[in-house]
Formats: sequence, structure tokens, C-alpha cells
Amino acid sequence: MADTVIIGAGVAGCTIARRLAERGMRVLIPDRRGHIGGNAYDAPDEHGIRVQRYGPHIFHTSDEDVYGWITRFCEPEPYRPTTAAVIDGISTPAPFNFRTIDQFYAPETAATLKRKLKEHYPGRESVPVTELLASDDEGIREFAAFLFEKDYKLYTAKQWNLKPEEVDPSVLKRVPVLLSYADRYTDRWQFIPRGGFTAFFERMLDHPNIEVRLGTDALEHLAPDETAGKMLFDGEDVPVVWTGAVDELFGYRFGVLPYRSLRFEFRSLEQDSFQEAAVTAYPQAEGYTRITEYTKIPPQDGKGWTSIAIEYPIPFDPASGNERYYPVLTAESQALNERYQEYAKRFRNLSLCGRLAEFRYLEMDQVIKEALGYQ
Repeated sequence: MADTVIIGAGVAGCTIARRLAERGMRVLIPDRRGHIGGNAYDAPDEHGIRVQRYGPHIFHTSDEDVYGWITRFCEPEPYRPTTAAVIDGISTPAPFNFRTIDQFYAPETAATLKRKLKEHYPGRESVPVTELLASDDEGIREFAAFLFEKDYKLYTAKQWNLKPEEVDPSVLKRVPVLLSYADRYTDRWQFIPRGGFTAFFERMLDHPNIEVRLGTDALEHLAPDETAGKMLFDGEDVPVVWTGAVDELFGYRFGVLPYRSLRFEFRSLEQDSFQEAAVTAYPQAEGYTRITEYTKIPPQDGKGWTSIAIEYPIPFDPASGNERYYPVLTAESQALNERYQEYAKRFRNLSLCGRLAEFRYLEMDQVIKEALGYQ
């Protein structure tokens, strides 16, 4: 029997597994999917274009420990992602910035608006759209209202399954408008593993003390023993690290934690380029929210072909077998999660790690940072 069982071969599970293996511990990783890497899994399509099957991912971090860990297992290929939104047929940077103003306003009006934004918010790199909507300057308010009506409200309504009139500006408190021509990420390191994410995970798991069992549903092997305060794996008392959904682990005994899911429609197109930016939001489109063009992540030679994925938000339903993507964070759902987190503490040999286990939306560098701290 292994010294530790880690459920899930995603970012959290692979990081913890490698750390323990290097300490001389034998690690078993069951994963119900047929591949490693979790949602960061990628593979070539029929035209040799490397595609990420669960949506676009890149590594971006300013944490030296995280960067040092990642680059042990890959050669970083510097890549600064390009993101945009199409409004009234015009592709503009996302988050919105001064280029957006230049695109939708006459030159004199644009210059005035950019000056006012600098004067009203001195020293700030960005301002939430909600704050702009409450500005005492009419021109700034009109700009914010334009963005809210044309983009934020429509995109959010589709993403969270709301009617447009139900989208309150308060939902967007953390959505910034950049007060410069800067692009999205400001992290010190931004890159893709050369050769792709799957190759990165393969290197991390390439250790004699690590055994991976794909196509294995760990829930068929786990049994909680409340009396003993232990989580048994195949009847054995062994440390268990769970990186999956915490409500599923406990059979939804307190209820289902709410998530939004996604459906991807993949298309191969016989053309060199489909859209200006690699990831582009289409708030005014019917049904879908954004399109990712994988020939641009990173730039790849499709030899006359490009590969896109159209992203449709859908409800998450445990019975449907679709994936959890975005936790629906409300006072009620977070209270429900607290019940699960407290219940998990009854099992002394059980640890929870990662976005699903903790019911939090975490970037990959945040998950790695947490996993590096696992004892």
C-alpha cells in the first residue's frame, strides 16, 4: 500500500505527489479521467495544433517559489496572452483600457476623457466599472454606462444565467477598467510550458515513488469511518489528500454546492487566423460568451488551419457528468461550504487541497503555492 493517496492528477495533486515522492514516500494517484493534468490538459488536434480541452490556461505569477517549482519541470516559453472583447463588431482590449476609448470616441473627446480619468483617479492603475458609474463627472459616467450596457451586463447575464435586467452593477465590483494602454497581466512571469501542459505534468509525475491510476473513481475505494475519525482507502488507514469536489466526497449529505459549467464547441477552420486576440469575449453574441483560438496560444503553425473553441455557459448538474468551472459564491453557498469543511475535520487523516476541495476560484499559481505548503 502507498504511504499517501492523493485523489486527482491535476495541479494540486501532482505538486503534492512530487514533493512527497522526493521525500522518499510512495504515492498513489487515482484519477477518474483518462488523462493527467486536470483542466490544464492539452493535446494536438487532427492538424497538429495543441489544444486545451477545458479552456485556455497560461502560467502567470510573481512568486519566486512558484516560478522555481514550475520551471523544474519545463522550459518556460514566454507568452503574453492577448484578450479582447468584440463590441458592435469592433475588437477592443479586455480589460478595457485607453485604446478602447480611442476606438469608440472621436480624437478630441477621447483625449478629454482620458485626461479626466487621470485627474479623477490620480496614481491609480485601474478603477472598477462600478466606481466609474458613480463618478461625479458626466463624461466618465457615460463611458462606464456604455461599457456596462454593451459588455459587462450582457456577458455576466450569460455567464451566470441571469436576465440582463437582473445584473446589478454591484456584481462587477472587481472588474477593472485600466487607466492606461497596459494589457491584462502584470505578473513578473507569464509563459506556457514549452511542449505543452501535459508534458509538464508528465515530467512532474516521472518519479519511481509515484503510481498513477487513470480511469479510477476514488469514491469506489474510499470509506469514511466516523467512529474512528479516519478516511479509509480500500479498507486501509492511510493519509488521503482529496483535490476533488468536497460535496461529492461526502455524498452531497448537506446539499450540492453550486457551480456554473461550460460546453465547448471545437472547430478546425481552413484559414490562418480567425480573430485578432487569442481569447475574445463576444458579449452581444447569442448563447456563447467567448472564443479561444488555440493557434495563438502560443503562436503555432497550423499549416493553413486554425483551431477554435466556442464557449457556452451551462448549468452544472452532478447527474449530467459535466465539469465544475466557476463556483457560485453567495452567502448561502459559502455557509454550505463551511459545513463541509467542518465535517471534513472529523477525519484526522484527510486533507483538502485545491479549488474544488475548498470551493474557491483559484489561479494555478495560487494552487501550486498552497500545495507547496502541504506537510
